[in-house]
Amino acid sequence: MSADNRRILIIDDERPILLTLEALLGRHGYQPATAATASYGLKILKANAPAVVLLDLQLPDAQGLEMLDQIKRENPDTQVIILTAHDSLNNAIESMKRGAYHFISKPYAAEELLSLIEKALEKQSLLRETEQLRQKTQQLEKRLEIAETQLAPVFKSKSMQEIHGLINAMAPSEANVLITGESGVGKEVIANVIHARSRRAAKPMVKLNCAAFPQAMIESELFGYVKGAFTGATNDFAGMIAEASGSTLFLDEISEMPADLQTRFLRVLQEREYRSLGSTKTQKADFRVVAATNRPIAQALSDNRLRADLYYRLNTFQIEIPPLRERKEDVPPLVASFVRRFAQQLGKPEPVIAPEAFQKLLDYSWRGNVRELQNAMEYAVVLSRQGFITVKDLPAEVQLPAALQSSERNHHQNGGVQSLDNMERNAILQALAQCHGNKKKAAQVLGIQRPTLYNKMKRYAIEL
Repeated sequence: MSADNRRILIIDDERPILLTLEALLGRHGYQPATAATASYGLKILKANAPAVVLLDLQLPDAQGLEMLDQIKRENPDTQVIILTAHDSLNNAIESMKRGAYHFISKPYAAEELLSLIEKALEKQSLLRETEQLRQKTQQLEKRLEIAETQLAPVFKSKSMQEIHGLINAMAPSEANVLITGESGVGKEVIANVIHARSRRAAKPMVKLNCAAFPQAMIESELFGYVKGAFTGATNDFAGMIAEASGSTLFLDEISEMPADLQTRFLRVLQEREYRSLGSTKTQKADFRVVAATNRPIAQALSDNRLRADLYYRLNTFQIEIPPLRERKEDVPPLVASFVRRFAQQLGKPEPVIAPEAFQKLLDYSWRGNVRELQNAMEYAVVLSRQGFITVKDLPAEVQLPAALQSSERNHHQNGGVQSLDNMERNAILQALAQCHGNKKKAAQVLGIQRPTLYNKMKRYAIEL
């Protein structure tokens, strides 16, 4: 039992009883405090939050039952045992109705009182454990709700529905998972959902982005270190593996982890134990690993960015998230979800998207995937006025005509020989895209007159 749970407050106007109880409780390892009045007792109660109060019903400045009401109102977990010479069935019943743990009359046997105190402490401990469990359950439900909210909007496309089914099947297992896909498709969101539906969801998922740290630091972040392990190690640091004990370790951009460290991490996965930097002590590793990379697996393997042996170890389940441009049916529910979220954050009514603006969102290529769409909708909600999102509220690149978006997207993709006509047409499209459709500026960029630009646009069937 903790020291906090040993504090006992005695409120009684008879000094001999205060002294006797203080000595008795002190001998049995408790931390007693005494008060001869209700007002002083309340001060001690607020300052020290005792686990148990021994309360007399007859006090010089308050009625004991009123005092009981105030104690239970301000400190619901505190257990109150009524001590009184005014023993009556009505007093006992009324005390219990108002939340007293027990009612005992004077004179009392010391053994009986000590037994009641121990039982009251056990009840308080049980109440605290129940409350902690309730809070953990609420946190777990909240994390799962957040994860569901994040993933739910993308269930419209067949590919994401299949991913959802796979997650439902494998999330409760201990199997390793490798998530692949372009930057911004939602790999971390999927990892959050897997963790939230796993048996390890009671603890928060631990995340390490291997691309966010210098290669020399990744090892210390992952394995931890002891004081003096290297220059600058002035304190012990447990590391991500230790932090993820009993939980999930999410390694984002796993292909950016140095090759020699991949070998060491593979050994941890195989042997389920490790050592911190500078330590001779072997520690148990108890985590589930979910890894992600935005590099195509074949390329990462051929470029030696990802070791084949680690890949096969991680690849119990592989989830490949398609880019948003290949699942345009997910755009509307994602847009609705983001608009709702950002409107709530800004404390403004949820704006309606004008049909022309919505069409722009559907036509756009979303090279940055879901992340780009999310940023675009935050931008639009912030700029929205009078409850509407119009085309002018969208980012400039989203407002571009589809033809210019296509030109901008293909600018660096075609390395083959092109005809002069194709080269000229592409140059015009790129200039128009760069100038956001402003023909006067585009003509200046191209070094031609505006009428010449109009003629060439007509020749190449470029319509804005």
